[in-house]
Amino acid sequence: MTPAGTAPAGSAPAAAEDPRRARRRATGTAVALSALLTALGLCLGDALARMYPFGPATRSVSDLGNQYVPFYARWWDVLHGHGQGDLLINWNSGYGTSYLPDVGTYLASPFSPLVALFPRDRVDLAVYVITVLMTATAAAAMTGYLLRLRRGNPVLAACFGTAYGLCGFAVTDAAYNPMWLTGLIALPLLFLGVEWALEGRRPVLGALLVTAAWAANFYTAYMAVLGSLVVLAVRLAQTPAPWRARAAAVLRLGVRTGLGIGAAAPLFLVVYTGTRYVWPIAPRDFHAVPWSDVLARSLPTTYGFNSPGLYIGTFALLAALAMPFDRRISGRIRATWCVAAGAVLLSLQWGPTVLVWYAFTNPNGSSYRQAFVLCALLVTAGWLSFSRGLPDRRTLLCAAGVLAAVAAGSASSGLDIRWTLPVLGGSVVIGGLLYLLRRHAQRRGMYRLAAATLALLPVLQVGEAAVDTARVDRNRLHHLDSHPAWGPWQDQVRQAVTASDDWPRSRTEAGSEMVTANDPQLLGGQGAEYYSSLTSEAWISTMAKLGYGWTSRGRAPRTLDNPVTDAVFSVGTRVRAVPHPSAEPYDASVPATVTVSHQKVPPLVTVRPAGPAPRYGNDTFRNQEMLLGATVYAVPDARVVTRDGRQAQRTADGWRADPQSGSKALPSQRITVACRPGWEVFLNTPHFGGTAAMAQGSTVRMVAAPGTQVAAMQRLGVVPADGRVQIDLRAAKPGSLPLRPVGCLDPSRLAAAVGQLSRTGATQVSVSGHGLHAELPAGSVGTAVVAVPRTKGWQCAAGDAALRPAQQYGGLLAVPLDGRATTVDCSFTPPGLKAGAALGTGSLLLLGAAGLWSARRRRAGRLAL
Repeated sequence: MTPAGTAPAGSAPAAAEDPRRARRRATGTAVALSALLTALGLCLGDALARMYPFGPATRSVSDLGNQYVPFYARWWDVLHGHGQGDLLINWNSGYGTSYLPDVGTYLASPFSPLVALFPRDRVDLAVYVITVLMTATAAAAMTGYLLRLRRGNPVLAACFGTAYGLCGFAVTDAAYNPMWLTGLIALPLLFLGVEWALEGRRPVLGALLVTAAWAANFYTAYMAVLGSLVVLAVRLAQTPAPWRARAAAVLRLGVRTGLGIGAAAPLFLVVYTGTRYVWPIAPRDFHAVPWSDVLARSLPTTYGFNSPGLYIGTFALLAALAMPFDRRISGRIRATWCVAAGAVLLSLQWGPTVLVWYAFTNPNGSSYRQAFVLCALLVTAGWLSFSRGLPDRRTLLCAAGVLAAVAAGSASSGLDIRWTLPVLGGSVVIGGLLYLLRRHAQRRGMYRLAAATLALLPVLQVGEAAVDTARVDRNRLHHLDSHPAWGPWQDQVRQAVTASDDWPRSRTEAGSEMVTANDPQLLGGQGAEYYSSLTSEAWISTMAKLGYGWTSRGRAPRTLDNPVTDAVFSVGTRVRAVPHPSAEPYDASVPATVTVSHQKVPPLVTVRPAGPAPRYGNDTFRNQEMLLGATVYAVPDARVVTRDGRQAQRTADGWRADPQSGSKALPSQRITVACRPGWEVFLNTPHFGGTAAMAQGSTVRMVAAPGTQVAAMQRLGVVPADGRVQIDLRAAKPGSLPLRPVGCLDPSRLAAAVGQLSRTGATQVSVSGHGLHAELPAGSVGTAVVAVPRTKGWQCAAGDAALRPAQQYGGLLAVPLDGRATTVDCSFTPPGLKAGAALGTGSLLLLGAAGLWSARRRRAGRLAL
């Protein structure tokens, strides 16, 4: 029997677990509440702004509509087994491009597969839901970390987690770049890994958190790791442990981080290696924004594309500002967090430290994407103060004074702050009333009323964040280009593309940038367009020499509606959507006429005579002919005159084409050439921006800007009976014309060239996930040319020979033929995949060994007890 007053055997551990179970329950409640509040605040803000899916205004601004929505549409195809290609190759875009680096950059988040649960024509809604879930998860992760760092009221912790989830970085920047939300999620998880490293616990899980972050998006994961090192420095400075123990903690975290990064190598190393072969973009020098803008961006409703999104809500900001004055916290803790936050803030404004945040490469866009790290530090500092209960009056007055100074300092900002002071003032007044009511209720013993005032705090937090989100939504829509959500036009074009698809016998082009720069992924087919941060230099340089235009500083090639290049790349079907004349670019709400045209083209694999590969020059028409293998153009000398009849100014490379004062109805320049009647007229003016038209021909728009956009070659019409071609140009901005900008295409010569390539080309072509197989006529000699860009990673072979790195023929895949082989095989492996797989395998083996060793130590410790 058990003695009186003694608990039965085994009951003591159960009783000891009760407080832990209660803490877990409270933490779970806080985590769920913060996720709910964040989702509510984000959706409510979008609804107030009448943004999709709550109103007619599109959310698809800039990269969200131009990259993410199309990438998610193709991801839907891959997940449902409808994709042309696999995880290694994308046959839809860029006439065949590497896909795994795009997956690692844009689609590696564990939330991305959720797109498969939605209909394909609701991809915009799927991306929105994923964005909301990722933002809510970031808030939940921060809430869990805060309660792990210090216990406190779950409702209060949820409010601080919500402040992080709806911070300025998330609402302003990551909302239209969902991959950046992975960093927002990863940062508090890596903070948690720092705590485990300090305690010597959970080595495998700590490393796997790093793996998940780097696999999801190593770009923001790198910043998150730097942020975790800041927190490590803070925590080490606060601990009284000896230096040896601190060094051991640093070593533990370093090993875990290294193994975690290594385990993610199969994905992140492919992305990193892929960046070595991308189209180079001239780095933009860093220019710090005025400090008044920095201060303004910490307050509600402000927006600035290239400024730090530091908003965390008035309540959380007040708490963070109270921390330095809160005497309940030791001076060392206050000093370390203040120094850390101040150092990170200064690092946002100094060029050398900005380079450190971006791994010593200038970013292509905003220079303040690392702002979420400072938001996390501010939220953490605020929690360390308010989790102890409300500070005294002196502390709050000091914090309010600093907040007032921040507001005053932002008054000279060039940003729109018309709504800032009213919203800020309203939040301060409401928060002050809640503070007074709660203090009064606690003194009177009215604890239910005191609890009710705490329950109103989430309402204040969500309400202010919703107003901030709505204002940012509207400002962003006015500052950035936008793209329409899926609608009837996209349905019509996709149906036409799907019905005409004849891959791999020939390609189907979905038109010229109807909705996005990634229409082949969005609408289907196998087009030239492909906009990514990883667009290869080999592809863009080849396309530019052939008359294809590009935008986004070279990262987004435009398709070329030209029968010569269609023959070269086996484009047998073109879908064209001609918008209403009043429609703006990308305006899918205006009815359009969709037409489908077919033409006879050679197969995907052709055979060229033995001889040297083409070497391109500056004449685009001759470059096309070299790749085709036949002369099909007449490129006459051109006479270019200005509006008053004088010859245009000659330059070293051609002619100047500038806007001229006076009536816009009159041309600014006129080009005159002589060609054979009935031939087709093409205009090649890559550096001319404006419109061009010839008599009885259509007017075409040329879009060009130095360093950012190059205009594609355009078809203008047919040479009239007198053989005299006049082309009127209306320049919208200063530009230039080539010396011979006009080429006249002989359709009969082109038909003969197509017939010859078809007779000697492959008799059958088949494609696999990341490979290609072609059957050739017996006795084929010379060079087999595959109409696929020769990017790094392709290997090819003729007959039974071993695969070797592919040769190139005018920028395309080439395989030498000796007359004996009747087959050609090509396979693609992304650069970095093999090395990444080896590194990942080794890291996982080491992690497994570390896990077994840790488990044995724990088991030995329990046996010893």
